[in-house]
Amino acid sequence: MRLSKILSVFIILCFATLLYWASFSFFKSQEIEKAQARLTLYRSTLETELRHFAHLPFLLSLDPVVNSTLAGGATELLDHRLARFAQSAGLDAIYLMDRDGYTISASNANSTNSFKGQNYAFRPYFQAAQNGEMGEFYGIGATTGIPGYFYALPVQPAGADLGGVIAIKVDLSGLQDTWQASGERIILSNDDGVVLLASDPEWRYTTMSPLSSEQRARMLASRQFGGEQLNSLDWSFDAEKQTAKIVDERLLYLSTSDLPNSWTLHFFVPNDQAITRAWLVTGGFLTFALLAFSLFQLNRLRSVRSALRKSEREETELRSANTRLAVEIEERLAAERRLQKTQAELERSGRLAALGQLASSVTHELGQPIAAMKNQLVASELTVGPSTLSDKMQGLVERMESITRQLKFFSRKGRDSFEKFDLVDAINGALELLEPSITDRRATVRFHRSEQPIMLTANRLRIEQVVTNIVRNALDAVQDEETRQIDITIGRASTEAWFTVSDTGHGLRGKTLGDLQEPFATTRESGEGMGLGLTITAGVVTDHGGTIEAHDTATGGTEFRVVLPIGEQTND
Repeated sequence: MRLSKILSVFIILCFATLLYWASFSFFKSQEIEKAQARLTLYRSTLETELRHFAHLPFLLSLDPVVNSTLAGGATELLDHRLARFAQSAGLDAIYLMDRDGYTISASNANSTNSFKGQNYAFRPYFQAAQNGEMGEFYGIGATTGIPGYFYALPVQPAGADLGGVIAIKVDLSGLQDTWQASGERIILSNDDGVVLLASDPEWRYTTMSPLSSEQRARMLASRQFGGEQLNSLDWSFDAEKQTAKIVDERLLYLSTSDLPNSWTLHFFVPNDQAITRAWLVTGGFLTFALLAFSLFQLNRLRSVRSALRKSEREETELRSANTRLAVEIEERLAAERRLQKTQAELERSGRLAALGQLASSVTHELGQPIAAMKNQLVASELTVGPSTLSDKMQGLVERMESITRQLKFFSRKGRDSFEKFDLVDAINGALELLEPSITDRRATVRFHRSEQPIMLTANRLRIEQVVTNIVRNALDAVQDEETRQIDITIGRASTEAWFTVSDTGHGLRGKTLGDLQEPFATTRESGEGMGLGLTITAGVVTDHGGTIEAHDTATGGTEFRVVLPIGEQTND
């Protein structure tokens, strides 16, 4: 029984393999027929493009202005006439050469790459025209560096001994652009095997076969391809299988040499559709075989299914219960995280509220004693005179005033003093206030100002206090560093303004911005500050609906970024 099953599977696989190759050959022949039709269309389009202007040199050779100019007449009239002809016909250039190959008139006479005065006697199309034939030639322009297809015919004015050559240059780049847009792989090569046009720009000016030294010498003499290296294209083809391998890709390959100048048009087509269809046919057969085998086995499986149904129902119920339990656990964990976050925010709000009440009480109670102490010290200096003790007491009183000024910010809320101002002016005001501290610490502050004003509707004094606190922190951070540099950058988005302050100081020292926003938290040494600066700063930014961020930089310093809403703006 086991051997018969193995034999059946082996026979099915052998038949599927034969079916695949037979269907692939059939679909491949269909793809080749379609490709042949496309190749014929491309060949017809190329011939039409080449022969569209073939009659024009003959008509120009009969033009009386051309003949009179060649006979010695002024060239300006012909320059203008040729320029009009070239523009209306869509030509790259039209130009007239004397019998020695010097250009005496050109449609691009007024351009920087004018042909006028250039000698093209080395070009094969000029030599063919001198022999009385129609000269045709494809090459890179010796003057402009732009490739094109050239037509040339001799011009012999009636009654004149001197003759010349009239030539036109046709730009074929539009044809190549069409090939690229089609998404198909096309190559046009000349009789030497050099790729003239290609749907892939990297293939252009490569060779389909190695060039002999004689061929290279001829191309060099005519400067047909300028400074191009003419390296060999990585490709090969199998004429029997009608396939080609180009740059590690195997494709169906067709070509035609039924073109002017013995050119060859190469057409490469992916065989993906033939492979896909062959696999679909083979897959359909295997599906049918599998379906038949499944039906055969159905009767044997019915008894087993009956026994398994109960087990499957139990397993489904258990899986559903596990899923519900997992969802419930995740919901509870999320609720716990939200609760913890809310508790932390409530604790922080409570601390700040208590601090605000304490700050209001302390500043009120200490205001009059501090003022009285200042007055007493002034009176003492007037009666007794300055002394070391008096100076120390003055310093202590000023420090007490500074502390009470910081505490006042916890009770200043609302939009009572909102105004419209330029953020650049606010930063400049803060820097002027900090100028003594900047000089004292011998720090360098670079303000990268915006060329345009950045207008805000906010409390200017409190925004200046934000800038002052952040820059003062940066000055403290760089105080003991060898490099003491602070950079301030400013910018604006659609509805927001922002500024950053970066320093070369000691960094956050492992703390986060949330840690530093806690009242009395600081990265400075003990006695160097109260740790209220960032608390005040964060409160001001939050009151204005903004955000503040801080992180250590790669160089070891700290960067603060403050984003503020622009607020209600009116057109001036």
